[in-house]
Amino acid sequence: MSQLTLTPLRFSPEEIAEVVGLYASNPEYCRAAGEYDPERVPADRVEADLREEAGTEGCEVLLARDERNRAVGLVCLFDRHPVDGHPWIGLLLVHGSLHRQRIGGRLAGLVEERYRREGRDGIRLAVLENTPESSAFWTSLGWQEIDRRTDRQHGRPCIVMHKRLA
Repeated sequence: MSQLTLTPLRFSPEEIAEVVGLYASNPEYCRAAGEYDPERVPADRVEADLREEAGTEGCEVLLARDERNRAVGLVCLFDRHPVDGHPWIGLLLVHGSLHRQRIGGRLAGLVEERYRREGRDGIRLAVLENTPESSAFWTSLGWQEIDRRTDRQHGRPCIVMHKRLA
């Protein structure tokens, strides 16, 4: 099984192009989220959105790479949610050509292990209600639905999920 690493996004033109490729390879997600047209993912908007996220206190934008240094995913983490104090996965996106190869589960595992090492007892995320395959993915990894509400940024209906780390 190949090695995966998570490193902070440095926002180089090459990395932004890789991230645009990640979004473009996931047209179903782009349509469901409604943020980017999957046919023409705008590099400048992706960069601006991710810079804003990375500039938020306690937020990290991480690029996932395999052993050949290929960008295979993107992970956005919030160290402490402003309402519940838990760490949150804001986004976990795997290159569309690599779906169903356990990369998403391995990336989730890296994030879970990080917070476990820090002594955190749980982690949360929100899945868009209109992406049932995403809910099924997280449920298969042991996450449980704890709430339904709209997301804070775009007002989209979401399923809030939690995983105990203790």
